[in-house]
Amino acid sequence: MRFDQINYTELVDKLGVGHVPIAPYVSESAYENEIENIFKKAWLKVGLTQEIPNVGDWKVKELDFANTSVIMIRGKDDHIRAFHNMCSHRGNKVIPNAGYEAFGGRKAALLTCRFHGWVFDAEGQIVSIPQEDRFPSCFHKEENGLAEIRCETWNGLIFINLDREGTQSLDQYLGDYSAHFEGFPFTEVSQSFTYHTILDTNWKIGMDAFAEAYHVQTLHAGSFGNVTECGVGGVRFYGPHKTCSIYFNMQASHPPVTEAANIRANSNLASIHHADRLDLPGMINPDNLSNFAFELSIAFPNILIHVAQNVWFTHQFWPLSNGKTLWEGRYYCRPNVKNSDYFASEYAHIVARAAWLEDTGTMENTYLAMKSGAKDKQWLMDEEVLIRHQLAVIDKLTA
Repeated sequence: MRFDQINYTELVDKLGVGHVPIAPYVSESAYENEIENIFKKAWLKVGLTQEIPNVGDWKVKELDFANTSVIMIRGKDDHIRAFHNMCSHRGNKVIPNAGYEAFGGRKAALLTCRFHGWVFDAEGQIVSIPQEDRFPSCFHKEENGLAEIRCETWNGLIFINLDREGTQSLDQYLGDYSAHFEGFPFTEVSQSFTYHTILDTNWKIGMDAFAEAYHVQTLHAGSFGNVTECGVGGVRFYGPHKTCSIYFNMQASHPPVTEAANIRANSNLASIHHADRLDLPGMINPDNLSNFAFELSIAFPNILIHVAQNVWFTHQFWPLSNGKTLWEGRYYCRPNVKNSDYFASEYAHIVARAAWLEDTGTMENTYLAMKSGAKDKQWLMDEEVLIRHQLAVIDKLTA
């Protein structure tokens, strides 16, 4: 079933309030179905334009679920394109890399396969072949460039789509979800802190863990348990995507070092001290509530985007197998100018890192317990509606 064939309004009406099954979290067939009908057909965020800012700059992203490696490269026309990282000659990786992603750049905007020296330009075309005259007459280099992958950008984020038959543009796919964030300065809030690890869990368990605030006062009691309220508000569904607001506990008390950092922070995520001067786009916190903390959203299928004043951060879960997932956490704030900025931003991101460790620390245990078969269903409360919607979208696409 194609994304553009789904009646999402009807899906929302049928979300219901009953239990949801555990089987899809541990079933091998469910996982394979999700890979084929979701991950190989959806638009997937694979990078940022700021990661490859200059002509000839490239990034390689490994996508284990699809057994593929992706090259993104900025061409001389300043356009970013994506290609399968596979030489047209003997199938070698044009850019070999040992990790899950790699970066580099060549001013000439050329890519050279080190195996036999075939050279490709940033448009994927073959530029030169050693001993080209010794290839058969039926070989035409203009027909044998790199295999292109559909690639588009949104607010400085790079997306690809592996579906060769797909026609839905990124703009069509995001729909009104894109308009919801219109005006937020993603590319200006560019100083980043990045973490990643491989977890023995299913990708959906990872997404669920970050899609609600019910756990904050218990799981995050040691990091910032009293800072936010447990509920969510302003819930909106945009096709397969969704968003909601998280709010501050205005009576929260803080240790002295936290107070010192909060007063100096240029981000309202870190402190209620800045709640009286929000300058977020109109669709975010439209009622201008003074206790607004941040927007929690999911761009289907596998990335959570959190937005606040002068800060945003993402969690992305890449399936490696049914029970193994790559988690990426990325935290962005405005570049530091003063020493107090450095102190405040470092403190804020360290608090976030501590909370993320607490979050990711539950996921493997959840998966292991689910595999036991002791329970066949789970129950969701009102504030876990984003999880319910995510599971409903998955069910519809894999039916």
